[in-house]
Amino acid sequence: MIDTTSQFVEKLIELKRVSKVVKGGKRLKLYACVVVGDGAGKVGIGHAKSAEVAPAIKKATEIAKKKMVKVDVSEGTILHTVLGKFCASKVLLKPARPGTGIIASNAVRAVCEAVGIKNILTKSLGSHNPTNLARATINALSSIRPVRLVAEMRNKPLEYFIKKRSDEEKKEVKGDIKEESNRQDKET
Repeated sequence: MIDTTSQFVEKLIELKRVSKVVKGGKRLKLYACVVVGDGAGKVGIGHAKSAEVAPAIKKATEIAKKKMVKVDVSEGTILHTVLGKFCASKVLLKPARPGTGIIASNAVRAVCEAVGIKNILTKSLGSHNPTNLARATINALSSIRPVRLVAEMRNKPLEYFIKKRSDEEKKEVKGDIKEESNRQDKET
């Protein structure tokens, strides 16, 4: 579910019927869990209950907008591999090359799309409860350290990390070109 009236991306993760047993019988309500992001590095999750679907989703969306956190996203992926935990759910997030896409379950995919990640590899471990998976994903994303902070901690210039990454990409591109030319030579 994408909201076009505002600048936020809203995704419904879970909608289920829950009941509370009282003296006179059962009280039925609807539980909604929503992820809200701006597509540029901010994401939040909210959950709420109501007697009907629309008010439950609206309440959850408002809660999610209040609980937004900042995440470091560079070039459509994350900076390094990270593991996030929430209750019994664990999520492993790995950066991926451009063109890979989002390889994830529905809950993890919703969080990644809301935050603006285009290429990522994920593996969910432990419990597969959608709400807990989404919270574990947000915990993992919020624990990513920015490049500037890592550079300061290691007493290295910022260019050291940027240059190293671009050199590796150049070597791989040269290797791919050589492999293609070798294949073409063998075919002729």
